[in-house]
Amino acid sequence: MGFACGFVGLPNVGKSTLFNALCHGGAASANFPFCTIEPNTGIVPVPDPRVGKIAKLERSAKIVPAAMKFIDIAGLVEGASKGEGLGNQFLGHIRSVDAVAHVVRLFDDDDIIHVKNTVDPVRDLDLIMTELMLADLEVLYKKIEKAKKLARIGADPEVKHELELAQAFAESLEQGVLPTYDKSDAVLNRLARGMQLLTLTPAFVCANTDEAHFKSFGKDEQSKALIEAAAALGMEVIPVCAKLEEELQELDEEEARAFLADLGVEESGLQRVINTGYKMLDYLTFFTTGPDETRAWTVTRGATAPQAAGKIHTDMQRGFIRMEVVSYDHLMQYGSWNGAKEAGKLRIEGKEYLVRDGDCVFVRFSV
Repeated sequence: MGFACGFVGLPNVGKSTLFNALCHGGAASANFPFCTIEPNTGIVPVPDPRVGKIAKLERSAKIVPAAMKFIDIAGLVEGASKGEGLGNQFLGHIRSVDAVAHVVRLFDDDDIIHVKNTVDPVRDLDLIMTELMLADLEVLYKKIEKAKKLARIGADPEVKHELELAQAFAESLEQGVLPTYDKSDAVLNRLARGMQLLTLTPAFVCANTDEAHFKSFGKDEQSKALIEAAAALGMEVIPVCAKLEEELQELDEEEARAFLADLGVEESGLQRVINTGYKMLDYLTFFTTGPDETRAWTVTRGATAPQAAGKIHTDMQRGFIRMEVVSYDHLMQYGSWNGAKEAGKLRIEGKEYLVRDGDCVFVRFSV
C-alpha cells in the first residue's frame, strides 16, 4: 500500500463526487449535509510507467503496481471540536490517515447548496483549520495536565520533554499558528507522532472545480487568494475537476495524454494528488521482478535494506542476509536483470544500505 489519504471538508463541497471520480468508489453523494457518515474507502493503483516496462523486459506473467487508499470522511461542520455534527467520530477518522486532502469548493451550482450559502474557498479552509486547531488544543491541554502530574512524582525523564513539546505546540495553536518541530531529532519525532495531532498530519488543499474554474485556476482572483492562503499554511493547492477526471477514466493512455495536453496540463488530478502525497511523506518506490510477477513497493526515504525487505515479507526482514540490487536505469540500459548482472551492474548490499527510488531488488534471507 502506498499511503492512506483522507478527504476532509465541509458538507456539500463535492468530496464524495470527487472521491468517486478519482477511484470509482461508489460513495453516496447528495445535496444535504452528512450524506457520508461512515468513511468510504477506495483503492487505486499508483501510476508509474516503470513497473510495466520492467515487467515487459522480464516477461512477467503479472504486474502489481503500488496502491494508495482514498478515504472519504464525513463532512466537517463548525463546532466539530466541541462535538457538533459527527464531532469526535469525524476527528477520529482523520487521525487514522497518513495524509489529508482538505477539499474546498471552487464551483458554482445553484442546485447544490453550500452550508454557508456562498462559495468562498478561503473561508472554508480557515474554518477547517480552526476546528482542527481547537481539537488539537483540547488534546494538548489534557496531555499537559497529565505530564505535569507525572513530572511532580518523578516519573520517566522523557515526561519533561513531552511536557515542553506539548506546551510549545499549544502556544503555537493559541496564536493560530500550525505547530512545528525539528523532525531530524529522533526523540522529538517519536513524541510528536505519539500525540497524533491533526495539525501535524501532512496535508494539502484539493480545490474541487468545474471546467471553467479548472481552466482559469491560478489566474482568477478566487483561486489566487486560495493559493496564497494555503501557502501561508505551508500547503500546496491541487485543482481537480470531477467531470474531467471521470472522462479521463474512459480513455486509453495515448488519448488521455492528448486530452490533458488540450487542457494545458501534464498530469491528471489523480496523478497530482498521488505525487503530492508521495512528496509530502517522502516516499520512494522500489521493485521486485521475475517471471511470475513484477511488483512496485513503497517505503519512506531513508529505509534500510532490511526494512524494505520487511515490506515484501516480515520473514525477509527477520532473516535478512543481503540484498542484490540493480537500478531501474541499468535494467533499461542492459535489457534485463541478467544483462545488467553480466555488465557488472548488480550490487550486493548489506543491512546498512539505504534503498533508493527505482531500485530493483532480490532479497537473500534465512529463517
